[in-house]
Amino acid sequence: MSVRTPGKADVTTPKSENLLRRLARVSPTAAFVAALAVLLAGLFLPGIIGAALLFVLWAALLALTFTTWPVQSTPVRAVRVTLLALLLAAVVAKMI
Repeated sequence: MSVRTPGKADVTTPKSENLLRRLARVSPTAAFVAALAVLLAGLFLPGIIGAALLFVLWAALLALTFTTWPVQSTPVRAVRVTLLALLLAAVVAKMI
């Protein structure tokens, strides 16, 4: 996205900032329900299909954790890392 200011050069907004603005408008309830649906589908679908869904969820949550890391407190960081490790363990268990 480019913003024009009279007398100044164009300022380009990074795509990641646009994505974060769109994510900020998502209802927390809708995000929770969507993540829960993907988690349950990944747990109940057989084999590699379920593992792939869980891996996609893990990757999305990892990206979100990485993005919000600077503004999170230490206990929240510990919980997020623990949950990511458990989700990755579920992916590996599904693939075996």
